[in-house]
Amino acid sequence: MKAEHRHDLKTNELAAWLGNLPAWANQNLRMIIYVTVVVVLVLASLFYYRYQKTVVAAREQNNLTSLLSQLPQQKAYIAQRQTRGEDNAFTLLNLTDSFDGIAKTTSSDAVAAMALIKSAEIMRTELQFRFGSVSQQDIATQIGKAKESYTKALDIYLKRSPNPSLEALAKVGLGLCEEELGNPDGARKLYQEVATGAAYEGIAPAAAAKQRLVAMDSFTEKLVLKPMPRPKIQMQVPVIREPNAPAQN
Repeated sequence: MKAEHRHDLKTNELAAWLGNLPAWANQNLRMIIYVTVVVVLVLASLFYYRYQKTVVAAREQNNLTSLLSQLPQQKAYIAQRQTRGEDNAFTLLNLTDSFDGIAKTTSSDAVAAMALIKSAEIMRTELQFRFGSVSQQDIATQIGKAKESYTKALDIYLKRSPNPSLEALAKVGLGLCEEELGNPDGARKLYQEVATGAAYEGIAPAAAAKQRLVAMDSFTEKLVLKPMPRPKIQMQVPVIREPNAPAQN
């Protein structure tokens, strides 16, 4: 078959297909609409996923960074007001609400975990900044809430998206909570897990855990007091003079 003849056949087939296209479209209109809707939904889903991964994730990270930068400023303000006899430690708790809000709405597990860890740290810090003594009831209540935030970060977000640095940070925070609740054995167990865990080797929380273990050992070390030495008593020998003997000058 000559090339020109083959070309004519293809041209005729194409013309015939185009001529039958309107009829075919009418017969398969529902299928065409269904396929078009599916394609549009797939493309929209891909666009939304990409938007979430870029724009929204960046915005959430910026919000978290902004809150973290406010924390040192807030601490300095509270310390300054304390020199005037004012107790503003409670204002720190406003930041915990913001961090908790980020944890609930963010699409990033790492951002959510960090927000919860910082919220727990603020709860512990607020107790330390208060004027005067703090009741055991207040300590137990607030440290209990801090433990809940640390545990939620570990059991939900970091379990779903492992991050050794954040895991170690949360476990050290739980250890500090156990210390503040008067449970040194529980605290020591958490510190040892971070200090000796292969997954946490070389990261800052592991060094902090080792320092806490050393500090706890120094606090619990028994002191042995030596008996006080007896004072040396100097004996004075009396001078015996003979009767009628002249006194010595």
